[in-house]
Amino acid sequence: MNKKIKNELTDKLFECILSMETIDECYQLFEDLCTVNEIQAIAQRMEVAAMLSEKRTYVEIAEKTGASTATISRVNRCLHYGTDGYKLAIDRVKAKKEQE
Repeated sequence: MNKKIKNELTDKLFECILSMETIDECYQLFEDLCTVNEIQAIAQRMEVAAMLSEKRTYVEIAEKTGASTATISRVNRCLHYGTDGYKLAIDRVKAKKEQE
């Protein structure tokens, strides 16, 4: 866990996010919390991570998501040397879809 971001305020933020029960509630919170560009950037990074985990090429990812190679490279670095947050989220979404 990154000690640079771990603090009481961040804990409260994540508690608020975890309290959302539906996608619509997430939209409500994030539309108030972030700019449209910030939400789109986060969504883009998640899609880049999912595609990288499927072994897609940088060219395929850039074409589909519009992400720069710098963004793709940064996400790839996180997938290999990060805290496994992307992997955890991707795996949980896949598992949930398989149960449906």
